[in-house]
Amino acid sequence: MTFHSPPACRLARKRSRRSRRGKIMAILAGGAVLGLGTTATVAAWTDTEWVFGGASGTGDNAGVGTSSFEVEQNVVIPFDTAAFVQDETNPGQALTFGLDALSLTPGDSVYAPVALRTVTNSVAGNLMLEPAVAATGVTVVDSGAALWSALTLQVWASETAFTCNASTVASTTTPVITKIVDGALSTTGGAAAQALSAASANTQHYCFKVTLPSNAQTNQSLNLQGRTVAPAWEFSAVSS
Repeated sequence: MTFHSPPACRLARKRSRRSRRGKIMAILAGGAVLGLGTTATVAAWTDTEWVFGGASGTGDNAGVGTSSFEVEQNVVIPFDTAAFVQDETNPGQALTFGLDALSLTPGDSVYAPVALRTVTNSVAGNLMLEPAVAATGVTVVDSGAALWSALTLQVWASETAFTCNASTVASTTTPVITKIVDGALSTTGGAAAQALSAASANTQHYCFKVTLPSNAQTNQSLNLQGRTVAPAWEFSAVSS
């Protein structure tokens, strides 16, 4: 029997098929090896939530902060809203005692009013009248502080507006006025604090009375004539 070798082209095709089959098997085997010990991942929805510090009922304007406490004063009768101002350093606004305040004789008194309240966005608080000190920047003539030491002070307070004069403060029928100061000008402050409501809800009215006592010149060696003083008062305000 005689054997004939297959044509060269048929052998080439067989070799090509065997090569492709070997590569596919190798790829599949490699994939199986690489897949060992791995976990498949899938896409997921995500979300975030945020919060911030705020206050109940204030909506978008909420936040964390501090309150405000501010007092304003008015020395101009009839204490219209437009005349209230803030003056926080000595000497402050001038109380209007009048021209007679420069020509006192023993036994004379002069009067001046002032009103105080909180501003519209302020919390509530309390006022305490401190003893007088010398007004800053005001030139006086009072060697040895003789006139300063001789003068006396009385102050009345009320939430109700009242006329600041001798007849009103002497009247027993004047409603709701309280004497809070009665003593030497140089050392006497308020005996009690006055309450201020928040946001200008009330006004405290004060009446200052400065007196040169009738016995001020009993010591003839001490001449009080031609002297001047300029007392300044601080209202210490504290929120409540």
